[in-house]
Amino acid sequence: MDSAALWSRFQQYLCRVPSIGLTLDISRMHFDQAFLDRMKPAIERAYDAMAKLEAGEIANPDEKRMVGHYWLRKPELAPDPEIGTEIRETVEHIRGFAEDIDRTGRFTDVLAIGIGGSALGPMFVSDALGKGEDDAMKIHFLDNTDPEGIARVLASLEGRLDKTLTIVTSKSGGTPETRNGMLLAAEAYKKAGLEFAHHAVAITMPDSKLDQQAESEGWLDRFPMFDWVGGRTSELSAVGLLPAALQGIDIDSMLHGAAACDEVTRNRDTMKNPAALLALMWYAATNGKGEKDMVVLPYKDRLLLFSRYLQQLVMESLGKQLDLEGKRVEQGLAVYGNKGSTDQHAYVQQLRDGVNNFFVVFIRVLESGGSALEVEPGATAGDYLHGFLLGTREALYSNGRQSMTITIERVDARTIGALIALLERAVGFYASLVGINAYHQPGVEAGKKAAAAVLSLQEQVRSAVTDSPQTAEQVAAAAGARDRVEDVYWILEHLAANGRAKRSGDAFSL
Repeated sequence: MDSAALWSRFQQYLCRVPSIGLTLDISRMHFDQAFLDRMKPAIERAYDAMAKLEAGEIANPDEKRMVGHYWLRKPELAPDPEIGTEIRETVEHIRGFAEDIDRTGRFTDVLAIGIGGSALGPMFVSDALGKGEDDAMKIHFLDNTDPEGIARVLASLEGRLDKTLTIVTSKSGGTPETRNGMLLAAEAYKKAGLEFAHHAVAITMPDSKLDQQAESEGWLDRFPMFDWVGGRTSELSAVGLLPAALQGIDIDSMLHGAAACDEVTRNRDTMKNPAALLALMWYAATNGKGEKDMVVLPYKDRLLLFSRYLQQLVMESLGKQLDLEGKRVEQGLAVYGNKGSTDQHAYVQQLRDGVNNFFVVFIRVLESGGSALEVEPGATAGDYLHGFLLGTREALYSNGRQSMTITIERVDARTIGALIALLERAVGFYASLVGINAYHQPGVEAGKKAAAAVLSLQEQVRSAVTDSPQTAEQVAAAAGARDRVEDVYWILEHLAANGRAKRSGDAFSL
């Protein structure tokens, strides 16, 4: 396509959304007007499904739950006035708690313990909107059950645990990774001569195991998680708002940005609805079957963790074996990314010249920020960054590689709220287009059950190991697990490596 035709296509398909300071350019995706016309009935059904979801219809049939993360930024949408009141009261509770902590000056650091949606969203927002030394409190995360990783974080707080507030986030209170992090953190407080409960806050479902523990032990405070909000869409609930407020981030602006984006993406004029257009472009690029990966390239250091956050939001929502009718479809959309222009010195070479199994979502930020020093006559470091974005976009297009570009004015709390809402909405629309349930996670649950079975087997193995050397086959037989010899071998090897068993060749003993 020559430059004049490309410019005309750019103008025709540019989606401008002044109310949230965002534009979406889809002109360099491989679609035509006939595709958009053909998809009109499907996107209309997606609009209807989203409206029903927001009205409180059971949108997660497997778990018989409503899906109400959109109510978090507009409580009056909630189908039950009590839910709206609970949302407002929770936000007020968060504001008041953060103000009290700031006023007393008792704490200087926050240790946030969670996993999945209880960590990825808060980590992304913290990194995107943090001000470094000017933050009200410095925030640290435990988001895994890796004991060495936990030790590293706790070591960074040595000498400051007395001024560290710990937030434990778990919907059920039984999530193993979060529970383990909490136990090791509590041990560190105890070793420092401190009472963990006097430094601890819980974010959990009312009357969960964690809620009961926090109440019985006299923790500082408790904040609710809602049954109708999934982990990957919980950033604008207490899960994300509490750590952000403690860090000094403007949570009201985040909520306002998300609400404004929700309003825009209720528009049934598809060319004015950036979330619907994103979903349609995902469909066009992947043939509605996840045939290509989505590479997210934000040209801004503050958005480094955006792709990690989106991996859970998109892949956990869309990676489904069965459709809504129970047919095996194996749907999904793989997401990866880092940041520009770092990527130009990493995998852009393959994007440009290698296997064409992807499409790119560039994120362009108009305001450079930082120093305006001219590193060359007439050119700042920000000009170079912008030039690299446009250059990479053109290099990909010239070799038949698809991309679209989201442009925002700046990275601030309102814009981050809008971006979160934009992608949540796009996921919902795309799920409707391909006929899957975006709001459950049977694969995750299967993984949890398998892990629990391994830990149960480990107890059997430990009971079966004796002072006399035995092979994995012998231990498996003694443990009543002859059909799981390979797992028994892995467990024995792990125990031996950590000094909990002895190994001599292929034999193991106490």
